[in-house]
Amino acid sequence: MAKFDVHTHPGTPLAVPADAPAYHGTHGEQYTPQQIEEARLRLIRPPLVLHDRSLGWITDKICTIVEEKTPLWWWVAFLLCGSLMSLVPLTILYLISTGVGVWGNNSPVAWAWDITNFVFWIGIGHAGTLISAILFLTRQKWRTSINRAAEAMTLFAVCCAGLYPAVHVGRVWMVWFLAPVPQANEIWPNFRSPLLWDVFAVSTYFTVSVLFWYTGLIPDLATLRDRATSKIRKFIYGFFALGWRGGNRQWSNYEMAYLILAGISTPLVLSVHSVVSFDFATSIIPGWHTTIFPPYFVAGAIFGGFAMVLTIMLPLRDLSPPLKDLITVKHIDVMAKIILLTGSVVGYAYLMELFIAWYSASPGEQYAFWNRAFGTSWPFYWAMMSCNVLAPQLFWSKALRTNMLAVWIIAQAPNAGMWYERYVIIATTLERDYLPSSWGHFYATTTDKLMFLGTFGLFLTLFLLFIRFLPMIAIAEVKNVTPQADPHWHPPAPDDPEDIEAMRIEAETHRGDYNP
Repeated sequence: MAKFDVHTHPGTPLAVPADAPAYHGTHGEQYTPQQIEEARLRLIRPPLVLHDRSLGWITDKICTIVEEKTPLWWWVAFLLCGSLMSLVPLTILYLISTGVGVWGNNSPVAWAWDITNFVFWIGIGHAGTLISAILFLTRQKWRTSINRAAEAMTLFAVCCAGLYPAVHVGRVWMVWFLAPVPQANEIWPNFRSPLLWDVFAVSTYFTVSVLFWYTGLIPDLATLRDRATSKIRKFIYGFFALGWRGGNRQWSNYEMAYLILAGISTPLVLSVHSVVSFDFATSIIPGWHTTIFPPYFVAGAIFGGFAMVLTIMLPLRDLSPPLKDLITVKHIDVMAKIILLTGSVVGYAYLMELFIAWYSASPGEQYAFWNRAFGTSWPFYWAMMSCNVLAPQLFWSKALRTNMLAVWIIAQAPNAGMWYERYVIIATTLERDYLPSSWGHFYATTTDKLMFLGTFGLFLTLFLLFIRFLPMIAIAEVKNVTPQADPHWHPPAPDDPEDIEAMRIEAETHRGDYNP
């Protein structure tokens, strides 16, 4: 019998004979066959690929997104996002030619939107690594339909994040001084600075993420190579497929390499945003000098990352209807639960910050948090609390977790809330230091806003190019979670001659499909 050959939904009558005998439990309780059957069906997990789709169907539908004529909606989205992306080079060119003063940074708010947006984009990328590495090591099969797109989001988010540290140093052409390269001036980086730790942590994170993403792509690139109808596409996909033929030795080496990269990536999920948090936690500024920042930042990054995955994947699911059989309600439900969990952890961290400030008996710490909640920037603080703590609690309702429109709307709260959080931590803290004579306020300039808007255009443009030219779902991995992947699975014998003929045609059509 197949693993998922029962698709009984609530309200469906069960095939239990009316005269079937009752069963007795260990303590004498009596259960009818109807009750036993209902209990058994409640334990059956919903399939990760709906409607018993064949392996050939999975290959066709995912590859068709890349192979078919570019849809109109893609061109419209690409033109809009490309227009936004053009703001990035324009604002950077203006900033370099004029000076960093075109941003709203001032004294004492020397860090403002630049570092706020850097931390925001680094956090967006954490969901991809979590889905790819940690959930792979824990054998969470539901990850297979979303891991490829989430990994791509990681790379594109890190690209957006890297723009800000490179530009905010002022003299961009001197940024190579951050690398420990011998040179005539004998100027070496300050290895005791968390800002330098950022350089190494983020560059390592990006490098390993690229390797992990590309390694998972190799079997699917070979599939696109074999299906290509033009010599150019066949050459390009074949070049990057590295001669993949799907032999036993190749699969064995591939799986070991993927496992090793997952093991390397797992510490990065925890270390990268912890290192980013050290930019603040190692200082003595009230509101920053706290040891709760590393786990607090990691939980917040995963929280915001999953919200961005839902933000992008839900519209794609509707724009390409076959994806609904691959990215199911179960996937959305699980991601909503993770947002609920991490949002609760972030809410706990907020409350612990307030408790630590009170318990410290430090007037500076206490005033820093009082100023966040009731000072001049109070709207940002309460927007952060509403979006990150209150809004995710709606996911306690299964009706909302399984309503696609409701999930998409609620997911926008963490997207906004995590930006508010970074702004509250950075800008509002620097506005009030130990010396009242140095207090000030930050006002974002037009350049600040346009550059941030441009990074969204860059992120979405890169993602649109990704789904147009590469398989956005891992074909080989999705096939591994279907019932057909079980070596002991046998399809039920069809009774209808038309079904038999359809199965024969299916087998002939996909005889050369070597991916499991």
